[in-house]
Amino acid sequence: MEKKVVKNDLTTTIHLAGLRSVSEESSTLLEKATQAEKDVIGALPDGSAMLIVLSGPARGSRFLLNTSLTTIGRSPENDIFLDDVTVSRKHAEISRNTDGYRVKDLGSLNGTYVNGRVEAESNLNDGMELNIGKFKMHFFIGGKVRG
Repeated sequence: MEKKVVKNDLTTTIHLAGLRSVSEESSTLLEKATQAEKDVIGALPDGSAMLIVLSGPARGSRFLLNTSLTTIGRSPENDIFLDDVTVSRKHAEISRNTDGYRVKDLGSLNGTYVNGRVEAESNLNDGMELNIGKFKMHFFIGGKVRG
């Protein structure tokens, strides 16, 4: 008996062992931080925010978000310059308003990930993970009590 091969089969296999939780709380994230990084995060003034790389390439890099609009990309003209081909020239922007902080993808090729999901636009809350290209950053807001 001949076996038929279906060319338009849209099924796939998911290996659950490779998945990880992206809902870590900021206190758990701080376990990855050095004492110097904890001191910097703890010293953030109320209302200010920071992106900090706690693992992977560029570990220890910190980006203060101290304006109403911060641009991120591979072009040196951006406020946050991420020098890697996985980052678009004008990749994303973070805006600050009275409601808090919001990240918006600017039509990048590889997308902007918030807590492991591709997002065109998303609010940012304390401890959230932001992936732009190969850069894995965490968002912290000043004035938060951390354990």
